[in-house]
Amino acid sequence: MRYVFSSMRPRFLLLALACVFLGTAAAIWAVGKVNPWYVLLAFIGGLAAHACVNAFNDYNDIRSGLDFRTNRTPFSGGSGTFVEVPEKVHLALWTTIGTALITVVVGIYFALAVGWVILPIGILGLIVILTYTQWLNKQPLLCLLAPGFGFGTLMVLGTFYVLTGRITWSAVLASSIPFFLVSNLLLLNQFPDVEADTTVGRKHYPILVGRKTSAIIYGCFLAATYLAIILGVMLRITPAWTLLGLLTAAIALPTALKVLQHAENIPALVPSMIQNVLLNLVTPLLMGVGFLIA
Repeated sequence: MRYVFSSMRPRFLLLALACVFLGTAAAIWAVGKVNPWYVLLAFIGGLAAHACVNAFNDYNDIRSGLDFRTNRTPFSGGSGTFVEVPEKVHLALWTTIGTALITVVVGIYFALAVGWVILPIGILGLIVILTYTQWLNKQPLLCLLAPGFGFGTLMVLGTFYVLTGRITWSAVLASSIPFFLVSNLLLLNQFPDVEADTTVGRKHYPILVGRKTSAIIYGCFLAATYLAIILGVMLRITPAWTLLGLLTAAIALPTALKVLQHAENIPALVPSMIQNVLLNLVTPLLMGVGFLIA
């Protein structure tokens, strides 16, 4: 059981909770009252989907041999759970199957209870999960955008839809925040793994254009996050209270500068990677609180 939970990377599942919370808060702001049972199911589905991603990544990284070549940091792609016991990697596969089934069951329930629109959202999510490690990681642009698409576009919009029965521009705007942040999260986490990832045929931006140029991409995505928050309020798509999300800019600016400064110095980059995780968790949380206050 220890290996099953480790392959899910439980502490990283907070990201799914933050994304579902943002979608839930936006839905409450839009309609005033939501079904608490649906909220619970949305959180279960989000957690299961994220656990599925993590477990499948562990399985593929052992099968490809990547885990044995990685100089591990706290933010490396896999958990490293099976490096010492590769014969037990089948547990990661069964964890993937089990969590995928939970996600599918939740999706089918919502399709019957709320509407069919959740089906293409769920199918796209499963496609991202199943293709990310083996195919999307070899396509630099798709590798950059897929994490944000899964956690932002699909998870936030999916949550909003099952709670309101519709998709609005406010939901789309809210989903753009995790879109930029989570894409950045995976981008920065790829910096330490460039050499190891190259050996198994991966081709993300830190490999294609180097860490320095990727640090510029990182900064642009951070800027886009805060511009989206401001734009939503200016266009009256989202309430003024969502500007609470701007508070994390105090962390984001020095983080972006440090990433640019230490792009080639992985030990010096680790504190920025920690701050990057905080940005991914706290910014959606603050924006969600803004929706609830408004």
